[in-house]
Amino acid sequence: MSQEIVIRRVTAPEIRARKGGEPIVALTSYHAHTARIVDNHADILLVGDSLGMVLYAMESTLGVSLDMMIMHGKAVVRGSKRGMVVVDMPFGSYEESPAAAFRNAARVMQETGCGAIKIEGGVRMAETIRFLSERGIPVMAHIGLTPQSINTLGGFKTQGRDTALWPLIKADAKAVSDAGAFSVVLEGIVEPLAAEISREIPIPTIGIGGSKECDGQILVLEDMLGYNPRPPKFVKVYGTVGAGIDAAVKAYAEDVRARTFPGDENVYLLK
Repeated sequence: MSQEIVIRRVTAPEIRARKGGEPIVALTSYHAHTARIVDNHADILLVGDSLGMVLYAMESTLGVSLDMMIMHGKAVVRGSKRGMVVVDMPFGSYEESPAAAFRNAARVMQETGCGAIKIEGGVRMAETIRFLSERGIPVMAHIGLTPQSINTLGGFKTQGRDTALWPLIKADAKAVSDAGAFSVVLEGIVEPLAAEISREIPIPTIGIGGSKECDGQILVLEDMLGYNPRPPKFVKVYGTVGAGIDAAVKAYAEDVRARTFPGDENVYLLK
């Protein structure tokens, strides 16, 4: 008699319990096909609002809507079985008030089936993180370089180069931890500061351009696969998928122009 194997998803408490333990593997995923592949190896699949720039050629993440995030979140949940799916809350969907944030976050979780949401901001968002966490919505926080604040930050700039600002960034980390976030993304924070934060707060830190002392790392999948011709300096490119696609499309185009349509001699032969 065969026994059915039940695959259970990683949960927010399990991620929180990884503090100081086995490093957390996280990658972005925006659709079902990549989700199926990433799910074999990653603990967290982040449906990031970076999809606005990666998939839709937007100049920033600010034009991404809640409906877009829900649509892509559904696809990633359908395409995965094991990893925890985290969906970014887009700009304008949570800043107004804790109540507005709860209403939109609840919709995201209900409609996508994801395991958590992510919001940007430290001290200023602590009240909202607490409000959501107390009402059953797991929150991954995000501090440092926060792309939704790009207009006030003045660009995609590394945070913490001025040591005088370190106390403010540390205060952000402490605030989101105390408010109940189960983990926090440290983006674009100078290495020594990211390392100090990782040692000082009790929740896992997930670096992106951070420190080896973070409890995990997250990258944009397309960056590490070689899709992006100009990936960020901190990204290690693990593949040449972009070049592979280019070569495959070129070969296909050459076949078509030569009227060598692959397979047509076998598929529709009359008998």
